[in-house]
Parts: sequence; structure tokens; C-alpha cells
Amino acid sequence: MVQCSVCMQQFDESAVIKAGDYRICAQCKPIFLQRLREGASLTGAMKYGGFWIRFTAVGVDGLVAGAGGWIVGFALGFLLGAMGIRALAAKVIVQVFTSAIGIAYITYFLGAYGATLGKMLCGLRVVRSDGRKISYGRAFGRYWANFLSAITFSIGYIMAAFDSEKRALHDRICDTRVVRT
Repeated sequence: MVQCSVCMQQFDESAVIKAGDYRICAQCKPIFLQRLREGASLTGAMKYGGFWIRFTAVGVDGLVAGAGGWIVGFALGFLLGAMGIRALAAKVIVQVFTSAIGIAYITYFLGAYGATLGKMLCGLRVVRSDGRKISYGRAFGRYWANFLSAITFSIGYIMAAFDSEKRALHDRICDTRVVRT
């Protein structure tokens, strides 16, 4: 199934035409061609974020979440050590808290703004396949679906470089797209 770039409806790939980066259903074809002839902007058409810009955004997010996790982890580790908590227990507690920071960061920013700080800096946002904003629940699920992209020796991420809609495995699982703003 592919999405028409004009009406955002899903169609079988054989039922649409491909015009550059756009896929157009039979019903929208006359409108699309007229817009092209007039030189009008093709509103409704999503411009997908490619592999390298997404890679950059993830790197920025890693720095932001990592710095926040390090600060909280250091302070919490110091506090737990001062309280006499055993080293192994303290490490587990710190790991749980720092992981929670990463989960909260991704879920909050994607749910509230449709983009993490890294995606905002790179001019990207995450939307549903029909262009709507994603919910907090979908953002939370997308966080966990990222693990599937990672544990497949990162093939789940590399898929974005070869997909016509630049979708990684976690985008396919959660029905999301990363688009340029």
C-alpha cells in the first residue's frame, strides 16, 4: 500500500502513478497535473526526511538525553552512595532512572511537538501516514519499536535509505513518517 501525495488516502501500488517523489491516485491525477502546469505549490505532498538528516537528528537527541541522564545519574549515584546503598543496587537504580529520562524525553517531545530537539534543529517532525500529529501513546510505542530497528543490526534504520517514503522499521510498525517542515 502507498499513500497518494494529494489526498493522503492509501492505495495499492498498481493503482497510483509515480511522478518524481510523488504518488498520485487516479482521482487526484487531473488536479495534480493542473497544479504542475500552473507552477503552484503542491500542498498536501509530504517531503520525507532522508536517512542522513534523520541520523544527525538522532545524534543530537543522544547528546541531549545523554547529558540529562548523566547529570541525574551522577547526582543520584552520589546521593545513594551517601545513604549507604550497596554499589550494585545503586547502579541498578541509577540505570532505571536514566533510562526513564530517555523514554520521557522521546515520548514527551514527540507527543507534544511532533519532534524531539534534534528533529526540530534539523527541520523534521514525526506524523501519522495521513499527516496528522502523533499521540503520546504512539510516541511511547515508537520509542520501543526503535529497539527492533536496533537489534536487527541496525538494518531497521538502514531501511529508511532505500524506502520511497524514507520509513525505518519503527516507522512501519507505528504507521509514522518523518517529514521536513
